[in-house]
Amino acid sequence: MFDLASRVAIVTGGDGGIGLGMARGLARAGARVVVAARNADKSKAAVRELEALGAEAHALGVDVADEASVGRLIAATLDRCGRLDILVNNAGINVRKPVHDLTLEEWRRVLDTNLTSAFLCSRAAYPAFKRAGGGKVINIGSMTSLFGAAFAPAYGASKGGIVQLTKSMAVAWARDNIQVNAILPGWIDTDLTRDARAQVPGLNEAVLRRTPAGRWGTLDDMAGTAVFLASAASDFVTGTAIPVDGGFATQML
Repeated sequence: MFDLASRVAIVTGGDGGIGLGMARGLARAGARVVVAARNADKSKAAVRELEALGAEAHALGVDVADEASVGRLIAATLDRCGRLDILVNNAGINVRKPVHDLTLEEWRRVLDTNLTSAFLCSRAAYPAFKRAGGGKVINIGSMTSLFGAAFAPAYGASKGGIVQLTKSMAVAWARDNIQVNAILPGWIDTDLTRDARAQVPGLNEAVLRRTPAGRWGTLDDMAGTAVFLASAASDFVTGTAIPVDGGFATQML
């Protein structure tokens, strides 16, 4: 039910952080993984790590906010792997400023990278999914899909949009046997959240106090939900947004 042997997955932003954690899970489940990112050196290192797990992996460069670049990514994946079954829209950035200090260029850059990219990649993948008789799209949201953060207005807007885009695609593509779901990571220990802890006083203590599990998440904590949503186990699950947060979103105070 959870076997991904013969399946091909693209993970945008799969060269590190949460993306690499999910790529590891998909690889361990048997998928061939395409790491799609802009940093060639990091992508090659990620591929080596996935290959050490026994998986077939490829590194392909992409600018996820550029329509032509996304088209080339899908074409290159089909050329190398012959098929496409799973798309993980994970690429994302943040600019930590309150809304009154945010520039229009910063706003657009965050929205384009985090939200427009999911639209472009999913739209480009759709014909391949339809020809294959089905597919899986996994969009990566955030706790800011649910809660406001004064220091992340553009990021929060993009991640709230991810949930609504997920629902729209799920409804539109259900008859094509394409399931579209979102994962909402909680506070996961990554390079980006380490930067956040350095920039936002008291963040570490607040996260530990609010999270019932009493710890920050690890990259491996992301793998199981990704495998579930990529596999036959979730064939009747679509349009959902699943928190992977140690209970953060369930606790009032």
